[in-house]
Amino acid sequence: MKEDIVAIAHYNTTAHDLSIGEFLTRIYETLNAAFGPQHWWPAETPFEVAVGAILTQNTNWLNVEKAISNLKANNALDPLIMHAMSPHDLSALIKPSGYHNVKAARLKAFIEFLVLNYGGVIETMTGQETAALRTALLEIHGIGPETADSILLYALQKPVFVIDAYTKRVIDRHGLMVYKRPYDDFQALFQNSIGRDIYNNYHALFVRLGKYFCKPKPLCAECPLKGISYHGD
Repeated sequence: MKEDIVAIAHYNTTAHDLSIGEFLTRIYETLNAAFGPQHWWPAETPFEVAVGAILTQNTNWLNVEKAISNLKANNALDPLIMHAMSPHDLSALIKPSGYHNVKAARLKAFIEFLVLNYGGVIETMTGQETAALRTALLEIHGIGPETADSILLYALQKPVFVIDAYTKRVIDRHGLMVYKRPYDDFQALFQNSIGRDIYNNYHALFVRLGKYFCKPKPLCAECPLKGISYHGD
């Protein structure tokens, strides 16, 4: 729709005819020059990535780190150990992440899936075709598209682009697609336009930008993307 995806790029107030891919690449290059490689996701193992992806729902990363630290301190950051734990005990360990009873149930559901289908070894999942694996993850209680794609990209190195509120906010404010569009539309925008090799760092750069500049009340004057927009008539 014309009002949702527009067709003429303007860079630093000067018009250029850019494809969507070229525009997204320009954003990536600008952010990477400003922030550098992000080396995201911060975790020691793929399983820790998956746990973090579930715990980070509706909270900030600092709280997730506290919950993961609790699991490590109790030698509990292991799929088989967590599978054997009671929901009550698991909930107590992840309490800093917020909504800990809900998240304990979601972790248990994911770990049940992991143990029953892959013997508790998350690395075994990498051999499965991406689309089928994504479908299976989305069938697990409490795992939506963003969480599933975070597990696929960061834990399993699968070529999927993660869409979150930061990404949607940046893309909306810079005129490429309106925030209200569905998750799949945003994901297709990236996956049809840029190389797979930058999915990981690109998403992490959006997180960095969203946390420090493109906030609900934006700091546009200080933003690395100041002057970059994609406008149409």
